[in-house]
Amino acid sequence: MYINPYGADPVTLAADLANRRPRTTRELVDRCRESGVTIDRGACDEDLEEVLTFLDDWLVVVDTTDPRGRADALNALLADHSAPPRLTDHDGHWHVHYRADDVSFARLLTAMFSVGTALHLTSRGIDRLARCAADDCANVFADTTRNGRKRYCSTRCTNRSAVRRHRARTWA
Repeated sequence: MYINPYGADPVTLAADLANRRPRTTRELVDRCRESGVTIDRGACDEDLEEVLTFLDDWLVVVDTTDPRGRADALNALLADHSAPPRLTDHDGHWHVHYRADDVSFARLLTAMFSVGTALHLTSRGIDRLARCAADDCANVFADTTRNGRKRYCSTRCTNRSAVRRHRARTWA
């Protein structure tokens, strides 16, 4: 599987990592690989710490619902974690990088997550990143639905909330 390094795939991976924080560098690498990230460099414990710190800052973008504030928070991440775009064919096909080639594993991920989030929010809508609407869930999700009305992180939370609403109406 090829992950689009700057679209819905990175923002979905960032949400997954924010929801279930990797505890070890190996877990971080494995989950990135499972998501389709090409891993062409080593990773160390400092990379894990840098990614976890980035995710804390990224959650500020998630939790800021005012469009201007959200843009400002994301612009700060872009300034800190990405570079001007440039064309490269290092892996046999031409594509755009928003980072230098010699960055650490963490910097590769944080550039991918910040630019991916920016492209997701500008192409799908500035409000298409949120927390689950279920009362007992705080998970993050990127809304990649066609109609842009996703409110829950999973089918499970959608169904549990529907059952609660139904019971509240039935027993009221």
